[in-house]
Amino acid sequence: MSNPKALLEEYEIDPKRALGQNFLHDPNMLEKIVETGEVTKNDIVIEIGPGTGALTHVLAQNAKHVYCIEIDMRLQTLLENELAPYDNVSIIWADVLKTNIAELVGESPYLLVANVPYYITSAIIKHFLEDSPRPQRVVMTIQYELAERITATPNNMSLLAVSVQYFGSPEIITRMKPAVFWPRPEIDSAVLKIDVFDQPPVEVSSDKAFFRVVRAGFSQKRKQLRNSLGGGLGIKAKESGALIEQAGIDPQRRAETLTIAEWGALARLADELSE
Repeated sequence: MSNPKALLEEYEIDPKRALGQNFLHDPNMLEKIVETGEVTKNDIVIEIGPGTGALTHVLAQNAKHVYCIEIDMRLQTLLENELAPYDNVSIIWADVLKTNIAELVGESPYLLVANVPYYITSAIIKHFLEDSPRPQRVVMTIQYELAERITATPNNMSLLAVSVQYFGSPEIITRMKPAVFWPRPEIDSAVLKIDVFDQPPVEVSSDKAFFRVVRAGFSQKRKQLRNSLGGGLGIKAKESGALIEQAGIDPQRRAETLTIAEWGALARLADELSE
């Protein structure tokens, strides 16, 4: 496995800032990511943005099959040469956000393991968690501050945190300094693991009904919940206040203080109100 800088120079490829290309090269971190994913010879893995194939090498040695999704066609010759020794690796030249995952894996369980471009991290998480089939586990290298937002607890929750924690249990595994990448980013990174639930942790009529209420609650996050929820659902503050009290929640609280269970209670009551 060659150093990403040397490989790119050999193939006369310059990293594209617009694609968020920072290539992870530290062998200990690459092993840590695969170890965190608990990748075995029984697992199908999807990797986003294989770049120069550094992580793919380690995945291929541990997984049953690896599907690499890469948008940068400049890397085609490099990647095909680097990954030629592996008959359990398939490269898909596509935009991951436009890729039908079901067409790749069918109904087979799979893991998502990736060092993703930071500018589309949230979109990638949304694409995989809100679509079907969902991965069993997600292990991603992402911006450290974003990892903190995703793993937040009540009083610091956001729409993103609720969205991820509705589908799975996120955990920051380790913090990574810029030196483990080339070119070096200007920020610290984190390895984030999400163990995806078979079923959401709250009983609601549908994902759509749950997120209708959550989005309403965060629509004016600096306001008290009765005002933001009322505005977002198109009902009067008095009605939303009564609904919130019925759920056993203080209407003066703000959206960032609520637990997933409390959002679930609000979603069930909002369903009843709309019937």
